Amino acid sequence: MAPTPLLHGLAQAVCADETFAALAAHLPAPRLALTAPDAARPFAVAALAQQTDDPILVVSANGREADDLVIELAELLDDPESVALFPSWETLPHERLSPSADTVGQRLAVLHRLAAPGDHPLRVVVTTVRSVVQPMAPGLGDLHAITLHEGDEIDFDGLLASLVEMAYERVDLVGRRGEFAVRGGILDVFPTTADHGVRIEFFGDEITDIRAFSVADQRTHPEIDASPVVIHACRELLLTAPVRARAGRLLESQDEGSDLTSMLAKLAEGIPVEGMEALIPLLADDDLELLTEVIPDSSLVLLLDPEKIRTRAADLAATGKEFLDAAWTVAAMGGDAPVDVENAVGPLRGFAASAYRLIDDVEAATLASGRRWWTLSPLSSGEADEVALAVTAGPAPRGNDDEIVALFAQLRAHVSDGGRAAIVVAGKGTAERIDERLGEAEVPSTVAAAGQPPVPDAVTIYHGTLRRGLVTSGSAATTPPLVVVTEADLTGTRVAGTRDGRRLGAKRRNQVDPLALTAGDLVVHDQHGIGRFVEMIERTVSGARREYLVIEYAAGKRGQPGDKLYVPMDSLDQLSRYVGGEAPSLSKLGGSDWQNTKRKARKAVREIAGELVQLYAARHAAPGHAFAADSPWQREMEDAFDFTETQDQLTVIAEVKADMERAVPMDRVIVGDVGYGKTEIAVRAAFKAVQDGKQVAVLVPTTILAQQHLQTFTERMAGFPVTIRGLSRFTDPAQARETIEQMADGTVDIVIGTHRLLQTGVRWKDLGLVIVDEEQRFGVEHKEHIKSLRTHVDVLTMSATPIPRTLEMSMAGIREMSTILTPPEERHPVLTYVGAYSSKQVAAAIRRELLRDGQVFYVHNRVSSIDKTAREIAEMVPEARVAVAHGQMNEDRLESTVTAFWNREYDILVCTTIIETGLDIANANTLIVDRAEHFGLSQLHQLRGRVGRSRERGYAYLFYSPDRPLTETAYDRLATIAQNNELGAGMAVALKDLELRGAGNVLGAEQSGHVAGVGFDLYVRLVGEAVQAYRAAADGETVTAQEPTEVRIDLPVDAHIPVDYVDADRLRLEAYRKLAAASSDDEVASVIAEITDRYGEPPTQTQRLAAIARLRLRAREHGVTEIGVTGSQVRISPFTLPDSLQVRLKRLYPSATYRPTTSTVAVPIPKAGGVGSAPLRDDELIDYITTLLDQVTRKV
Repeated sequence: MAPTPLLHGLAQAVCADETFAALAAHLPAPRLALTAPDAARPFAVAALAQQTDDPILVVSANGREADDLVIELAELLDDPESVALFPSWETLPHERLSPSADTVGQRLAVLHRLAAPGDHPLRVVVTTVRSVVQPMAPGLGDLHAITLHEGDEIDFDGLLASLVEMAYERVDLVGRRGEFAVRGGILDVFPTTADHGVRIEFFGDEITDIRAFSVADQRTHPEIDASPVVIHACRELLLTAPVRARAGRLLESQDEGSDLTSMLAKLAEGIPVEGMEALIPLLADDDLELLTEVIPDSSLVLLLDPEKIRTRAADLAATGKEFLDAAWTVAAMGGDAPVDVENAVGPLRGFAASAYRLIDDVEAATLASGRRWWTLSPLSSGEADEVALAVTAGPAPRGNDDEIVALFAQLRAHVSDGGRAAIVVAGKGTAERIDERLGEAEVPSTVAAAGQPPVPDAVTIYHGTLRRGLVTSGSAATTPPLVVVTEADLTGTRVAGTRDGRRLGAKRRNQVDPLALTAGDLVVHDQHGIGRFVEMIERTVSGARREYLVIEYAAGKRGQPGDKLYVPMDSLDQLSRYVGGEAPSLSKLGGSDWQNTKRKARKAVREIAGELVQLYAARHAAPGHAFAADSPWQREMEDAFDFTETQDQLTVIAEVKADMERAVPMDRVIVGDVGYGKTEIAVRAAFKAVQDGKQVAVLVPTTILAQQHLQTFTERMAGFPVTIRGLSRFTDPAQARETIEQMADGTVDIVIGTHRLLQTGVRWKDLGLVIVDEEQRFGVEHKEHIKSLRTHVDVLTMSATPIPRTLEMSMAGIREMSTILTPPEERHPVLTYVGAYSSKQVAAAIRRELLRDGQVFYVHNRVSSIDKTAREIAEMVPEARVAVAHGQMNEDRLESTVTAFWNREYDILVCTTIIETGLDIANANTLIVDRAEHFGLSQLHQLRGRVGRSRERGYAYLFYSPDRPLTETAYDRLATIAQNNELGAGMAVALKDLELRGAGNVLGAEQSGHVAGVGFDLYVRLVGEAVQAYRAAADGETVTAQEPTEVRIDLPVDAHIPVDYVDADRLRLEAYRKLAAASSDDEVASVIAEITDRYGEPPTQTQRLAAIARLRLRAREHGVTEIGVTGSQVRISPFTLPDSLQVRLKRLYPSATYRPTTSTVAVPIPKAGGVGSAPLRDDELIDYITTLLDQVTRKV
């Protein structure tokens, strides 16, 4: 039995009022105009859903209102599953861009449920005007969805063919919705409507097991029930045989060489292409259909705010037309968009069929098909047949304390007169808080259970999501008047719907990052130096098949070809990709050059490590403050967080709190991509520190960010006795002096400011925590100042660019490091366009954003011409309000401009890169960068991170000057940013940045040479080893300064990963690498468990790889570096044995010989049977050698 929705009892009480009950009498009417305040909307829809079994299609003006309404209705109706959102495309009909797979999947799932209701019919579908006016391909509701259960029999090859036809992409590693991978009898698929990828195991054609898996680490999560699996298509145009044939016929009528012909050629062969949906009117079997013609015949269409909808529909039609006219180069380097219709010949004139329709035409078509068309508007039209709902908007103090006190008094009077009252808040903690406050005001109150109706003699407090309150008039004694007040009415802040937070399994495991090598890539081998990867080959040596990587090194003799090194897969841990210099010279095999380079780097590293360790020792010697465990207030404040925390966020919050509760001063770096919720972690840490009576300094690089954090902190801690102040250039001098005095006497708890906080003369009474945001933006002298605080104060640093500019990083645990890799729920990757500048395109892009009530950042990084650019934009889009912001403006004007933009008084902010640092404006979701070729890579990534921060899809347009050729580096940069548009691409971008620029200015001049010499990975490892050695010395432990040695094992053992078990090279490499890098038997076992989970039961050859990995660990314990076969003997060296152990060796293995000069043991390979039988090999030989090592060295 599903739990009762939270607000169902409240909905029944409101809908019982005769105003809503009377709607039933109007149900037969084909047209009806209702008027009521906005607050009545969810209740009017809930009342209609209770009174009729006919489906209701609710149309709102924009996506945000639709999302909000779905969340509200899911809590008001008796069955949350009976309401669904029908999302609209994020793209326009004629763009060479396809809507995302999850959008299409959600749309098809809704149409499928409407066409085949089954046991759970849809009663309410909420959508936006865009979906209603956009014609769709015919027959989408009848599209076949595949449903799979455990125990089903299904033709495996037929299933794969169906997935390809449904436009799922076959890959070797599933990473996002709409992809599938096949490995033997295991199918990994990520359905478009699922929360997780699904791993389906087949035995022949029977499904034996269905498990959910996480795309981050590819491991399954047994705690999540993934059955049954429902698979919907990824595209709304499926490449069936008739569609392919039609594309082929169209192709014949086109001129050669146009983009359209390449698109049609691919479609004719059944290959899906970006933007093929633009061709739906030409390739579909039948006429296009409107959504209102597809819903069941008896449906009721209800338009909310018809005036807004009419305007929006007209704007959509105009913008769609504008996009058709602006033919421009786009879409991740190359490709043309939109499709050029005007120059098309013959049948391509039919494109206009998929253009947005006018709302009047949709209304006429809907009524003609026998469906009802109702409107609900807050404005009265004065028509005679209009029905007005007798409800009024609820009281709304909006944070005014005097008005809140007056409201509580009114509620007390209302309840004592027999009326009913309800307060709806989003967080459980907030509900308890309101209950306490009502108690203090002597208002009787109770916190309701889920689904409970309002009680008659007290104010009922609900924990749920409702945007606005209302007052019903009441009628007879049975339905006394009801007052509903919401959290937004009380506090004036917008309440976001807290999702039910279905999360992935709680374990955070290592990310899957296969060592993707392509021929020609530079690699670093720990023992031999820098070489070039050539290929991956398989060789058979004495009957045993092994795989090797071939690495080319510099030629030993001049004029000769380069030397080649064959690296066996079990030594892969010795290899890493080279990142560091521009083009390093290859090392020579066997020469001393590489050892010298390494020695010099190690020496330089010791100096850095020494400084770091002094800091570490000082920190551990200094007495820090151990903060108390979480207080009830802490939990209450955290409950009021509007969003579902991601698993990474929760882990990092727990790590930060654990650090604060220890007596050693905290020094933790949080690395997370732009907009991944680092600020919330800072808010919670700051609140925890204040609970212990300590002061908190929040240090940010720019005044704008200080302003923004001040608002965030104040909003999150409203209602708690915490004093928060700002200190930056924008603070007027009198206020600044007062704040500094309050810091000294302890009356202020949290101060948020720029480097003014670090000036001399700033004194704190009891500073307990320093939070540094966007750490990469502070200069060296500021960092020194912060460093001096570190020895006795907890420091929390946050950075979005994962390779901070100093290598002091979190290397080797001097600073703890936490990473946030998961994007917040409902986040979409930012669609990135790169192309030559064109004013038509800029105008079209701006209009598209204004269409959804959004705002635009236009980055023009030249102050001298910024005003001229702003004027040009104002001429291009006359209806937009344009503002200018740059760092050379008067400070007050800059602040007021940005604040006005934040408050939505402007639509476009033409600015310099001042927005790069942490500016968070959720409503700005289009970024246009002029002359993008002049920007650095991490700068472009940071800029792009400013958009797409809310639930809306973000767009980034990076334009380069069309009249100047791009340099190769600029092209590389733009190509990288265009390709890495997935969420959390910061790490990839930062590494590429390092590759493009060399590591020079990242680390300071004296270290860059060493990084270029040995490569970034090895350099980081050297620093780590040096620091560990120093730390061990500081902690009084013995230091073993030896680097992990390479152990070469060359035995007649058939140990490899067969291609028919794992067929993709990069995945085999990844598995080999993990086994080679395992440093204990437990790690070897866990790698084998992971391989089994992902690819099925490993074959014997792969099990032997694990046995070799365990033998290598034994060898390393005994200092052995080589185990190989020469002739009929196994040689083990160096195996240093004192006299007593030599005697033991002779006793246990009489035929063994020991050479003291080379410390080599040679043992004849025993025979498998009697005389004349074959020598031991494979598992028996590994067991024999492992036993020998253990027996000879075992302590008695």
